Amino acid sequence: MPFARNIRCSRTALRRAYQVAVALSVLAITPLTWVWLSSDHRRVVAGPPGWLDEVPSSGTALVLGAGLFSGRPSPFLARRLDIAAELYRAGKVKALLLSGDNSRKDYDEPSAMRDYLLARGVPDAVIVRDYAGFDTWDSCVRARQVFGARDVTVVTQVFHLPRAVTLCRTAGLETFGVGDDSSRQWAVTTYASASREFFAAAKALGDVVLGTKPVFPGPRETSLHEAQSGH
Repeated sequence: MPFARNIRCSRTALRRAYQVAVALSVLAITPLTWVWLSSDHRRVVAGPPGWLDEVPSSGTALVLGAGLFSGRPSPFLARRLDIAAELYRAGKVKALLLSGDNSRKDYDEPSAMRDYLLARGVPDAVIVRDYAGFDTWDSCVRARQVFGARDVTVVTQVFHLPRAVTLCRTAGLETFGVGDDSSRQWAVTTYASASREFFAAAKALGDVVLGTKPVFPGPRETSLHEAQSGH
């Protein structure tokens, strides 16, 4: 009898361990599932023929920062800016909101982004800089609360697109996303960055649940409205 009881206890322990493992697995994939489902049918890959036709018109292209190399946009960021310029020339957006990091005097993502676009013929009058876009959530919340955006086309890489679209939608923006398939040119860097989305999605869900405020929540600006109206 003691032997039988030991077997039953062992089976119970194994069953509970299995249930815990399943529960933890479900919890682990919940953030990624959330961002993928929430952004479904709201994103497109830039490049293939006809991709511009799939992008609805919106007031603003929200271009998220992606680092500088020697003061100039990184390859990832340059592609985002190229796509944003295409959206503007095609009449898909009225203004470009460049959201990046300017936490140090010697590091100014938004201004480097602006210079890149000016060199490619985008008018300065339609460019607005957000110097406090320290992460995707901050950029989305500030686009809505500080700059007064209502609808945006968010521009980033494909691996980042589901999270970016979902966070902007959660921040109260009508959102569509356009992504660059960077794996074609920078496969290693892309896969390394994409692998971090598992943890980034978890942080994103935490920011939403906890109602995390941007590092700099204000004050309200009118520059985006003026850029959209051509003033």
